[in-house]
Amino acid sequence: MDKNRVVITGMGAITPLGNNVTQFWDHLKSGTSGIDYVTKVNKDDFPAKVAGEIKDWDPTKYMEKKETKRMDLFTQYAVAAAKMAVEDAKLDITDEIAPRVGVWIGSGIGGMTTYDEQFRKFMEKGYRRVSPFFVPMLIPDMAAGQVSIQLGAKGD
Repeated sequence: MDKNRVVITGMGAITPLGNNVTQFWDHLKSGTSGIDYVTKVNKDDFPAKVAGEIKDWDPTKYMEKKETKRMDLFTQYAVAAAKMAVEDAKLDITDEIAPRVGVWIGSGIGGMTTYDEQFRKFMEKGYRRVSPFFVPMLIPDMAAGQVSIQLGAKGD
């Protein structure tokens, strides 16, 4: 058995129950539901009319506006939660420890928001209107990649 240990020293959260750990935990303890009527997609296209959506999202609290244009929402959420966790841990990722700091994020699928937007552009306006960032915004490993870049984590 490997003797290396992983220690969780900080937390961050972007959830339908709140956009930080305190909001999330308070709403969870009080039994508040994060499920509400769908607002981010045309609900006429789906039989379900409710979902757990992120509310009051402002990515510029965590990254430059220019960067948000190149990231799907799932990547923005990952970057924000990771930055909160690092801040909560009071971790300073220096050049010295960066090779020992790794990022692992499990995801079955990537940027579905981007996929939907770009598919609609393609169908309505043609292929020239599809963003050159379409594929990088779509792939599931982009969340871990952007978190690593934003935090300066260089480990494996």
